[in-house]
Amino acid sequence: MPGIETKLSAARTRLILEKPFLGALALRLPLVAADPSWCKTVATDARALYYNVTYIEALSAAETEFVLAHEALHCALLHFARRRHRVKHRWDIACDLAINPLLMEDGLKPPPGSLLLMEFLGMTAEEIYPLVSDESEDETLDEHVYDDERRGMCPDSPQPCGAHDEPEANTGGKDRPPALSPEEREMLGLQWQQRMAGAAQQARQAGKFQGTLARLIDHLHEPQLPWRTVLAHYLNSLGRDDYSFMRPSKREGAAIMPSLRSAGVELFVVLDTSGSVSTTEMSDFVSELSALKGQLRARIVLHACDTVLATDGPWVCEPWEELILPSNLKDGGGTSFVPPFVWAERQDRAPDVLVYFTDGQGMFPEQPPAFPVLWLVKGKSQVPWGRRIQLN
Repeated sequence: MPGIETKLSAARTRLILEKPFLGALALRLPLVAADPSWCKTVATDARALYYNVTYIEALSAAETEFVLAHEALHCALLHFARRRHRVKHRWDIACDLAINPLLMEDGLKPPPGSLLLMEFLGMTAEEIYPLVSDESEDETLDEHVYDDERRGMCPDSPQPCGAHDEPEANTGGKDRPPALSPEEREMLGLQWQQRMAGAAQQARQAGKFQGTLARLIDHLHEPQLPWRTVLAHYLNSLGRDDYSFMRPSKREGAAIMPSLRSAGVELFVVLDTSGSVSTTEMSDFVSELSALKGQLRARIVLHACDTVLATDGPWVCEPWEELILPSNLKDGGGTSFVPPFVWAERQDRAPDVLVYFTDGQGMFPEQPPAFPVLWLVKGKSQVPWGRRIQLN
């Protein structure tokens, strides 16, 4: 046993030195030797990392680092709190398929039996889950013991979610940890969010935080306020209502009394019609803008673009008119963000802000325009300039 503890400690130390983000997370998981009657390899319940002594003995040093990082990422990515209605067996597979390509890209060596498909690199467990068959016979290398022991059970319900609701082979075992209660799940979720943020900051300061894993973590750390709230707050800041203290004419006396002055907002809106954003999503977005513009007395100039501007655009909507999604928008194959900015810069009046509704995948202009730009982005793509708002 002392030899196994030394082996695990050495693997964790190497992670801290070589992969500080993963090492800092692994350090947060106490290492607990588990009864082999229920723990065949390794396991986690977001409270600790459980290991089978015989299994760890058979691993190489590099493979030991992998399993420590694997369990830590399950916790940091809150896989124990994100399953909701999904079938446990399929969700567990999706979680492993989300984690293992990230660790492979980061240079870690997976042990035999790991589920690994590199085409899932950068995808979340929620994105992978629909691609996992109900009848899949794949098994995860580790055990996820933060949920109910039966595969089909939902975290907060005594009723099965769907398929695979039969009991697992190992439903008991000495010292097997109980599933998380809703209160524990919420508390641990907050703790692991804080731990992940701290680990990312430390690794970034050390210059060892990059690649797909870093981009995924940055995406998860973006403010999770609904995009409508963020957009409304930004656009309301453009309101032109203000008080003027200009000196009045002599006939009005010597006193200077404040007077309210107002001016409308000029808003350019561009829709990405390359096919990455659905018509329903664009319609919801346009409806939200229509409601906001009434508060701002905004004049909206709407355009659409894939690789070229829509031939029927632009569509102008005055403050007193309802903004409606044009019915003749056509889907295209690619995306270029250049034409809308060329068009906008040729207008007689520059917009107070240009809002671009897109997935963020396309060719950007080399230089930002002279006016503010809001990117309302569906997906994880980043933008080179302007303010990015995540479409949640």
